Amino acid sequence: MKTRPGSPGEGPAPPAPAAGLPPPAERGATVIPDRVVARIARQAARTAQSRRAAVPPDRSAAEAPSASAAVRTGSVRLHLALDLPYPTDIPHVCERIRHDVAERVAQLTGLRVGEVTLTVRRLVTAAGAKRGRVQ
Repeated sequence: MKTRPGSPGEGPAPPAPAAGLPPPAERGATVIPDRVVARIARQAARTAQSRRAAVPPDRSAAEAPSASAAVRTGSVRLHLALDLPYPTDIPHVCERIRHDVAERVAQLTGLRVGEVTLTVRRLVTAAGAKRGRVQ
């Protein structure tokens, strides 16, 4: 007994070829603007900062991370600037944040992250910390 395509017991019919269209690889490319990638990186940096090096919550002067991006032929270079708490292991925390941001940007955009530079704007101490010299 023969079944017709689309009848019960048979999988979905294969998609019909697009009439008059070139193959998918020749149709074009999706372009993600630099500012969109920078926005994604900024959010990823905010998340990574809270996971890896949370700035004390009582510091209202702490600024949100900033980011810029340069997209070229399927890869992106990122520059991040953020505040870190003091004391902290700066090299280790910076490396973890760079890794987290690169991984998240690659995951969300499909771009290869070639370079991530990170600038520590300032080190933020807890508001209750005493100021002055120890005698």
